Amino acid sequence: MRKSTNQMKIKIWGVRGSLPAPLPPEVLQNQMQKILTDFEKRELPLSVDPNLSEVELFLSSQPRHKTFGYGGNTPCVEISSEHHRVIVDGGSGIRLLGYELMKGPCGKGLGRLDIIFTHFHWDHLIGLPFFAPLFIPGNEIHVYSVQPDIKNIFQILFRKPFFPIELESLGATLFYHQLEPRRPVLFGDLQVTPYQLDHPDPCWGFKIEKGGKALSYCVDTECTRVSRAALGPDLPLYQGIDTMIFDAQYTLKESLEKVNWGHAAASLGLDIAMREGIRRVVFVHHDPASSDEKIAEAESQAQEYYIQQLKRANTGGGSPLFPVEWFFGHEGLVLEV
Repeated sequence: MRKSTNQMKIKIWGVRGSLPAPLPPEVLQNQMQKILTDFEKRELPLSVDPNLSEVELFLSSQPRHKTFGYGGNTPCVEISSEHHRVIVDGGSGIRLLGYELMKGPCGKGLGRLDIIFTHFHWDHLIGLPFFAPLFIPGNEIHVYSVQPDIKNIFQILFRKPFFPIELESLGATLFYHQLEPRRPVLFGDLQVTPYQLDHPDPCWGFKIEKGGKALSYCVDTECTRVSRAALGPDLPLYQGIDTMIFDAQYTLKESLEKVNWGHAAASLGLDIAMREGIRRVVFVHHDPASSDEKIAEAESQAQEYYIQQLKRANTGGGSPLFPVEWFFGHEGLVLEV
């Protein structure tokens, strides 16, 4: 008999903010040349994994920004359990997810999908017209948002001249649902609760729970409310969390220069995570103008900040802080909670 598990599986299908940012051919060419040059200059490894070739060993030893990068698709995250799946946002990453889903019931018109939206800025919608399950008769697509105008958004999106196929011509049947702020809803065995983020129009984050485990999805947010008192009724979004996916579009300096732009820096997420005892943080929503090298530099700056904050707390210079596992996320990343 198959053993039941309380784990949630998370896959990140898009990590960029604002608009898709594929690497230009000349950048890919330069990156490839550097990799090949470094491979030629490599030193022989002290120990060799018999399951890996020299090329695989070399690539695995290199930092991400020098090899595969972080990805260029905009936000889409898939959260699944043994019995259910919830998709968050319809950025350009949802196109690739759609192709994967077409290999299962969705490809036969037998699929039922739940997609919840944080808000309706373009980078969180742009992949929907290219989400293959929408075009298969028999599929049921349930879409959810706290905002009341979700049906109107779909009517605008699937309309000429914006897209040649109008809403009424889609093969799948769409169902529209409005979520209530801070009220939990069950999606199979996944409990989802919306909490407000600090972003124009507005935007809602989600706390997703199963079997005593919790994921917090906090994209997009400027995190203008940081203290427990300021967060008020939205504080639970950051409490009792095993993994938090957090907006880090800017460096700390850039976030100070771009007030009211609706995005944060990794340092703000680290402050909350260390205070609230969040076990793991994944930073996403990378600026489309940032090269992979710049993202890696922002990660290095966040590391310096993290070490300084822990040292200050450990020397009695501040409130007690919890250590946190954290890193900058990339497209295709799979996590378990």
